Amino acid sequence: MKKYIVLALAAVLLLSVAFTGCAPQKTNLILATGGTSGTYYPFGGAMAQIFNSKIENMNVTAQATGASVENLKLIGKKEAELAIVQNDLTDYAYNGTEAFKDGKIENVRVIATLYPEVIQIVSTADSGIASIQDIKGKKFSVGAPGSGVEANARQILDSVGMTYNDFSANYLSFSESADSLKDKHIDGFLFMSGIPNAAIQDTATTSSLNFVSMSDDMIKTLTTKYPFFTAFTIPAGTYKGQNAEVKTVAAKATLVVGAEVPDEVVYNITKALFENQPELATAHAKGKELNIEEAVKGISVPFHPGAEKYYREKGIIK
Repeated sequence: MKKYIVLALAAVLLLSVAFTGCAPQKTNLILATGGTSGTYYPFGGAMAQIFNSKIENMNVTAQATGASVENLKLIGKKEAELAIVQNDLTDYAYNGTEAFKDGKIENVRVIATLYPEVIQIVSTADSGIASIQDIKGKKFSVGAPGSGVEANARQILDSVGMTYNDFSANYLSFSESADSLKDKHIDGFLFMSGIPNAAIQDTATTSSLNFVSMSDDMIKTLTTKYPFFTAFTIPAGTYKGQNAEVKTVAAKATLVVGAEVPDEVVYNITKALFENQPELATAHAKGKELNIEEAVKGISVPFHPGAEKYYREKGIIK
């Protein structure tokens, strides 16, 4: 009798192992985002929740990081499979320029642009800065040393034939720039961020500001020379005292992925992202700006084949 019980138990154990072996394995992915006080981290968490709830056997973990440069290096080292980054920095990484002169990150691929990160040029009302050219001879912040913003400042100045030699360049972070403007230590600054930007909002409550527009020719020059830029208009009333719309350019916050991630996985992620956009918009305000027609614009590095397959199905890419 004992012999039959042992045989029965063995059979049950074998069946259990067999069925366990047949069970689909979870796909575990790290999504590199940004600091916990910024936009990338909570937005990444909202996307991860969509992916995990809408894709079978998917487990995406949003991880706080130092944002774009670190995220691209994590992709390059295969320490993260997904990341939110600025599309201009993706261009630098793929081509080995700016912050990535020490080595290209050739395995980075694009899934989608998510929302615009807008160049915003702000000056004090009494500075006399009403155009880019008016920065000459002034004290102006171009962003933290070696930052993406600082690279953008050089690109924008170059489009009108200017360099840092034309003014007193200050290398300040967002918060430092805003504080220095309020204290009248600088005449203006350049930011790249989503709109409205909290530091500019705060500055506008205590200081009278100018919001500097770019000319149409300047926008054309920038978007032609740097394909990661797109034309953008900041609506009137975005900030206190900003009574007219402001013409400028924007880069894009972008969801990227390692080239080694399987096509089917990336296809499912791309599909879940766009087919659950209303739910994403409820979870985070930036989800309202996700638009499939815009998601393929401003891209200068290759799409992942899985994402491209979805866009072709939807007629977004021909």
